Amino acid sequence: MQRRRMQRILAVGLPLLTAGLVLAACSSSPSNSGSSNNTTSSAGGNLSGTLNGSGSSFQTVYMESAISAFKTVQPNMTVNYGAGGSGKGRTDLASGVVNFAGSDTPIPAAEQANFKGTVLYFPVVIAPITMSYNLSGVSGLKLDATVIAKIFQAQITTWNDPAITSLNSGKNLPNTKITVVRRSDSSGTTQNFSDFLVKAAPTTWSLGTASTIAWPASTLGGNGNGGVASVVKTTPGAIGYVDYPDAKASGLSYASVKNQDGKYIVPSTSSATAAADNSTVEPNLTFSAIWAPGASSYPITYQSFTLVYESQSSDTAKLLKAWVGYLVGDGQKLLPTLNYAPLPSSIQSKAKDQVSKIGHTS
Repeated sequence: MQRRRMQRILAVGLPLLTAGLVLAACSSSPSNSGSSNNTTSSAGGNLSGTLNGSGSSFQTVYMESAISAFKTVQPNMTVNYGAGGSGKGRTDLASGVVNFAGSDTPIPAAEQANFKGTVLYFPVVIAPITMSYNLSGVSGLKLDATVIAKIFQAQITTWNDPAITSLNSGKNLPNTKITVVRRSDSSGTTQNFSDFLVKAAPTTWSLGTASTIAWPASTLGGNGNGGVASVVKTTPGAIGYVDYPDAKASGLSYASVKNQDGKYIVPSTSSATAAADNSTVEPNLTFSAIWAPGASSYPITYQSFTLVYESQSSDTAKLLKAWVGYLVGDGQKLLPTLNYAPLPSSIQSKAKDQVSKIGHTS
């Protein structure tokens, strides 16, 4: 409940924060949008200033915990983060009203022209996207990509449909109407979930992949992962795609999903790490753990990035190096208790090395 209240506070407060930052942005470039006073080197806890970020709701739990823990490292720094969805985070960064953005996907081609300079990607968290459902008396549900695609396209509309019962031998599935719950905002979770369906059910899924989807009219929308979780929890017969930390926090039931190797895998931090270990990392540190091979890989695992401009003023660069360095460094120790999977060591090492690029002139 405390985390939910914080999300609501952030959701209300960010527009006010953004409005103030827009005024500042009119007189400075995005690379100078951080404020700092008496900024020294990042050694010790001597930095002073404020950083503002927005974006991925998937990152919210980690950001809240990391911001609190970071105060023990840099007590004179203030870091703010507002969760409004990956699309909003990218828009805010491109507009120069925040210093960093949380995004669950790389910048789409259609948005590239909005950015005034090189953007660095820092992977920070990994977790599964659950197929959370509300079906009294039914546990251990199994689903595959084809059935999931048909459910979310409103082609399968009851829980005792033969396509579902054939995957769940011995379970007494009711003749309950399926209510599909999806994101109402521009969302990296939506983009990654739909990307899974494009890859895993290409001949069935017809709605494409993007941060917003033209969903069937019968579906219900929720704002943020927490919003989808809330609707699923209060709607008998509902199913929705919800990030693992929010699903756990809401006490939702979730299905095991058939992976590329034909195994039904329960979403967990370990099955997410297995998927990340089998992914291909690009030179800019972007990667996708979705539909990764491996018998232990959960197939709808996704990753989230912190985005910053490479070119920064000297003072802002020092603040960002300290903050981003913490997110990919000691902050990773917080993740298991928050139901996120830490970065595999090979990816973490590359992310830590890249911190030194912040402040370079492209």
